[in-house]
Amino acid sequence: MWWQGRPREVALAPEVIASGAAVPGAMSTTAAVSGQVVVHVTGAVNNPGLVHLPAGSRIADAITAVGGAKTAKALGSVNLARVLIDGEQIVVGAQAGPVTGSPVDTNGVLNLNSASETDYESLPGVGPVLAARIMAWRMTNGVFRSIDELGEVTGIGPSILEQIRPLVRV
Repeated sequence: MWWQGRPREVALAPEVIASGAAVPGAMSTTAAVSGQVVVHVTGAVNNPGLVHLPAGSRIADAITAVGGAKTAKALGSVNLARVLIDGEQIVVGAQAGPVTGSPVDTNGVLNLNSASETDYESLPGVGPVLAARIMAWRMTNGVFRSIDELGEVTGIGPSILEQIRPLVRV
């Protein structure tokens, strides 16, 4: 019967891996499954480690998956509503200080998925209004999967896209 050969939908429960623990088959296809993000949650949390969550999950979901924060005060340093970016590290309870994980790499290339509106404004042809549109696109659609997706942002035409292409990455 044709319906027996169809792939089944399987709900993905959060999977927490304790930091420093050996992970058999760590390069398994689980982490490579489309629609999933893997983040490292550390700092003032009960069980720091790697967390596998569905794409579109929020920082609050990642913190819950590691058993929550040790204190409510520790959550003051984190935007709990922000959508997770695959491969990022979330430090709960960090003291204010220099930002580690800058959206600009050592070659001066801007990561579209971790940049702020101010970072976007540093790109040629991008002012405050266009930077806000880029951020709005990211909040609505999730992370950029390719630089070409910038062309979906109202106001970014082929000319601007080609100007900023060598200056950005995903």
